[in-house]
Amino acid sequence: MSRALGILAIAVLSGSLSAQVSPTTREAPQVRIIEGPKIELAREYLTIISWTTDNPGGSPMHYGIVHYGTDPHNLIETAKSPIRLNPNHSSTVFRVRLDNLKPQTTYYYTVDSMQANGKSDGVKSSVNQFSTP
Repeated sequence: MSRALGILAIAVLSGSLSAQVSPTTREAPQVRIIEGPKIELAREYLTIISWTTDNPGGSPMHYGIVHYGTDPHNLIETAKSPIRLNPNHSSTVFRVRLDNLKPQTTYYYTVDSMQANGKSDGVKSSVNQFSTP
């Protein structure tokens, strides 16, 4: 018994127990965008796009995804950004940075989100646009 307590004390002090991943939460039956997407920042070579969904649940790690390009019918570029869900919040704010953009160019984009395993949350925006300065 004292050996087990000693092993437990070492594990706690070394931090190995505090680094556990949060459990998967119940997936929302239908995820929807409740705000945005909107351009948070636009510079010559980068843009940040944000949007808010109701909390999708599922795996704690999610990704915000932006599909974009200069042709609204051919969004061949993809940018994604990781986020850790807070199961106690009713909504999630996604922010994705698009880099290496061309100045004075119009881009078209859609947003989406997915779990760490690649499963889409089933929410996708319509095609929107922005122009770099």
